[in-house]
Amino acid sequence: MPITRQRKEELLAEYTAYVAKSPAIVFTNYKGVTVAQLRSLRAKLKDSGTTFVVAKNTLLAKAFEENKRTTPDALLTGQNAVAFIGEDIGKGVTALKDWIRDAKVLTITGAVLESSVLNASQAESLSDLPTKEQTLATILGTINAPASNLARILAAPGASLARVINAYVESRKEAA
Repeated sequence: MPITRQRKEELLAEYTAYVAKSPAIVFTNYKGVTVAQLRSLRAKLKDSGTTFVVAKNTLLAKAFEENKRTTPDALLTGQNAVAFIGEDIGKGVTALKDWIRDAKVLTITGAVLESSVLNASQAESLSDLPTKEQTLATILGTINAPASNLARILAAPGASLARVINAYVESRKEAA
């Protein structure tokens, strides 16, 4: 049964919103995946802020055009299911790859990262990106390091003086 024009407009609006808010979009071939497996995958991806949708290629292409993003024509063929990754790209792609490794049914065919179209191996390497929490911890550590070093340097003379005085007091006690 064909999709009605109204349903196509609803899907286009949905895809356009997803494309607009997703810095990375991972394309997969979902042939052979059951409905139960799709539910399981969607539940796993929800924790990472990722939305997984079985997409209609022509409508997805229009959504890319409406958002003025590079349209991945080579990826818009066959049976596509698309993972719209949230702001934490590393976490989202890692969750997708973990599920694929366990279920052994999906294959990643490529991705769009901002305005770059990536092939399958490049798309899988997105999981090597650090998570948002790891990135923030690294930045905080880098910002905090000079202040910690300065505090240690400023405390060193006082600590040295205290050790000298303590040694003098101990030597006077022994002499007495």
